[in-house]
Amino acid sequence: MKNHGENNCARKDRGKPSQSAQGIMFPTINCFWALFDSREKQKERQGKLDLNPPRGTRDFYPEDMRTRSWLFELWRQVARDHAFEEYDAPVLESEDLFVRKAGEEVTEQLYNFEDKGGRRVALRPEMTPSLARMVMAKRNGLVMPVKWFSFPQCWRYERMTRGRRREHYQWNMDVWGVSGVEAEAELLSAITTFFKRVGLTAEDVGIKVSSRGVLAEVLAALDVPDAKFSATCVLVDKLEKVPLEAIQGDLTALGLEESVVRRLLDVVQSRDFPSLETAIGAKSTALAQLRQLFEYARAYNFEEWLVLDASVVRGLAYYTGIVFEAFDRKGELRAICGGGRYDKLLETFGGEALPAVGFGFGDAVIMELLESKGLVPSLSLGLDALVFAMEAGLQGIAIRAATSLRAAGLTVDLQLEARKTKWALKHADRLGATYVVIVGPEEVAGCNVRVKEMATGQQHVVAIANLESWISATFTTTSPESAFADSVNRS
Repeated sequence: MKNHGENNCARKDRGKPSQSAQGIMFPTINCFWALFDSREKQKERQGKLDLNPPRGTRDFYPEDMRTRSWLFELWRQVARDHAFEEYDAPVLESEDLFVRKAGEEVTEQLYNFEDKGGRRVALRPEMTPSLARMVMAKRNGLVMPVKWFSFPQCWRYERMTRGRRREHYQWNMDVWGVSGVEAEAELLSAITTFFKRVGLTAEDVGIKVSSRGVLAEVLAALDVPDAKFSATCVLVDKLEKVPLEAIQGDLTALGLEESVVRRLLDVVQSRDFPSLETAIGAKSTALAQLRQLFEYARAYNFEEWLVLDASVVRGLAYYTGIVFEAFDRKGELRAICGGGRYDKLLETFGGEALPAVGFGFGDAVIMELLESKGLVPSLSLGLDALVFAMEAGLQGIAIRAATSLRAAGLTVDLQLEARKTKWALKHADRLGATYVVIVGPEEVAGCNVRVKEMATGQQHVVAIANLESWISATFTTTSPESAFADSVNRS
């Protein structure tokens, strides 16, 4: 017979070490409870979701997307007005596409990692290398000149300041296959056209223009090898942010004597054509190209936006000729956009050189500027009508009414849940609807619906069979796309 008393005692003592074993068991038990506590804390942490996006990134709620779409549509229209075609590329690229050896910040700021296949990849920090890859892939089949634009999202792990995030969108426009400054002039025309359309003037924004050809000619005259040109430009670009002493060690490591550095600094101080001509000579090819560009600017009627500034060299190693950078004249923001000529980029990827020039125009800084000047329009959903059934049994008729209005090209919201009329009218007002189509039992009994004008409160009884034709004759279409277009046209 079983001893129930002993079993009960055994159950009570189960899991507890005997006194003789406690000295041995305590470390094991302590480890167990430490592991248990760690797992409980991990569960607790997992339960508390951080509702903020990763540092340096953004959420785009519907109201934010309306503004972003407005900006992108402006960019897109300007690009199409200049006969550019849109393209895109993967945000994830091979790391080799962006790793260069000229000391660029962008190389140090990559979001890069090894994927599950053992390949080194990176989120693109800029679009130009991806574009170069695409051009190389189909070079023999492309009709020159190539004039393309895009809106890439770019990623850089960098220190954040006003207008600088770790992800941003860019408006990129590039021209391939044109060796003359006509290409630069066309791109600058697009940039200044956009500025004008959003209400900015040459008193608000300027565009610094220079040429790396200036530095190339100076270095050649001082017998500095061509192999040191790109790295020298990257260091000179840093002088806008740090004193000479901060990069003196890098310059020395590059093999540049102090006399060379001083000569470069003298040249980059030039701010007008007479002083630049004195510095590099009247027969300078770079000087002639800059003069030609300013002549084209007069023909385009954007010369007032340009500022000759020989200190602008841009920070990317692949630039070879004219470079430019837009800035706010109050000096409160970092560069608004920038670009330049990069004729030898394909050579760095093992291809043959092909003339090219382009720019990148980020969304963050320009929105900071436009908001500070009150130039960002208030954009609603652009809702033409809200269709509302007063009773659940009338929802089918409401669906058919909404469908007919949408077929007429209107933006229509269909109330999906049973609500009181008062709530539906307030909801329509919140959405900015122009009209409310009320499907009520009395109206439906006569094969009608009631249409209320939200602005005036006036109401109309309209036959269901004639609703689409009545709408077409009466409603003013205010879809989001047309609202953006109207805003663009007003600008």
